[in-house]
Amino acid sequence: MTRTPITPNHLTTARLGTGLAAAAMYSIGQDFWTYFASGAFVLSIILDRADGALARLSSKTSLWGHKYDLLSDAICNSLMFVGIGIGLRESDLGLWAVPLGILAGLSVAAILFLVILAEGHNGIRAAELKGTKGIDPDDAILLVPVAMVIGWGYYLIVAAAIGALFFSLFFYWKFRNILFTTFRFKK
Repeated sequence: MTRTPITPNHLTTARLGTGLAAAAMYSIGQDFWTYFASGAFVLSIILDRADGALARLSSKTSLWGHKYDLLSDAICNSLMFVGIGIGLRESDLGLWAVPLGILAGLSVAAILFLVILAEGHNGIRAAELKGTKGIDPDDAILLVPVAMVIGWGYYLIVAAAIGALFFSLFFYWKFRNILFTTFRFKK
């Protein structure tokens, strides 16, 4: 792909489109659409990995492209949880599924907002969590389509609402000095 007219930002845009499509399909709340949503979300995840790889291999890395990638991640991953919550409104959770999805989505968005602030202050990859034994923490997102396909959406949305909230609080605590420095009000 390095010798084609396709750029990393093209892949990021395709990631954004497939992620939004997945969120919309999850919100329908029917098994048929859940399978398609899960396939679209897996494709979105693959495109998310591919854009960075293409940028490095083709020497087309840029600060703008990196921020576009992070913003696309925030939008896709956040709205995907909101879509799942809406889709689960007919489950045993009832209408509680919707606020759980919104809570998970807002928490994911808050995490990525804090990552962008930390990188703006300390440089690219400053907020990156290191993996262990070849496992990247970002790969945990692959559990979402798997859980949805095997019918564990109920458990997923509860775990995501709780886990993402606590993870966002951890990121807030970790980067609180940057946050206060960035938004300090002048007298």
